Amino acid sequence: MDQLDYYSDRKFCADCNTYVPYLMSVDRSYCAQCGQPVRLFSREDWATFNDQMAERKASKGGRPRRDKKESA
Repeated sequence: MDQLDYYSDRKFCADCNTYVPYLMSVDRSYCAQCGQPVRLFSREDWATFNDQMAERKASKGGRPRRDKKESA
């Protein structure tokens, strides 16, 4: 896993419409440029991320489950 530092971390600001450095509060994070709340991903990147996670989950392989036998 890549070792990220605080100065290179970015979140998406809807007002600036780009990934920006941010200031973290206890319950929210705010854009360091305009002061508006930020989120982790843009809406397009969030949809792409969810699609990739669904593909990863759907293509899960492995052994088939055994049929449970009824006890006497």
